[in-house]
Amino acid sequence: MKVDPIPALVAHFLMISLFAVGGANAVLPEMHRQVVGAGWMSDAQFAQAFAIAQASPGPNVLVVTLIGWHVAGLAGALATTLAMCGPTCLLAYAVGGAWHRFRAARWRRALQAGLVPMTIGLIAASGTLLAEGAARSYGAVALTLVSALVLFFTRLSPIWMLALGAAAGALHLI
Repeated sequence: MKVDPIPALVAHFLMISLFAVGGANAVLPEMHRQVVGAGWMSDAQFAQAFAIAQASPGPNVLVVTLIGWHVAGLAGALATTLAMCGPTCLLAYAVGGAWHRFRAARWRRALQAGLVPMTIGLIAASGTLLAEGAARSYGAVALTLVSALVLFFTRLSPIWMLALGAAAGALHLI
């Protein structure tokens, strides 16, 4: 008898939704650990879902919908999206009023200053995890490194790196 993965998906995304400071990309390593660890997706499939989500118009949380779709079809897509977005929407609504009311408070500025490096660190961990999943060949590794360096040291739009990746893939260089 096949076990329904939707309750496990919902429980997982409900939990991590409250830690998604900086958006879904900040908790990508935890998503990866749960989804790949459960055997629902491979590293490459996870990296591909993330790439599709980033290339698509809309919010970066789309990766959650694609994971749910991959694991359990339409019901999985709806369940994971609601589980990821519902708690954070309620939390944002509850905290938003207080955050605005105490905008001049010293503790608010200190908390905000502390959240910035934490968010950057979580997003950097996500990038590392995705780079490992995409490293299927020397060409892919080289493209990843070149893209990271170009985007870190220049103000070039990421769309150019996506175009470069698409061209390299079309020419079977990666």
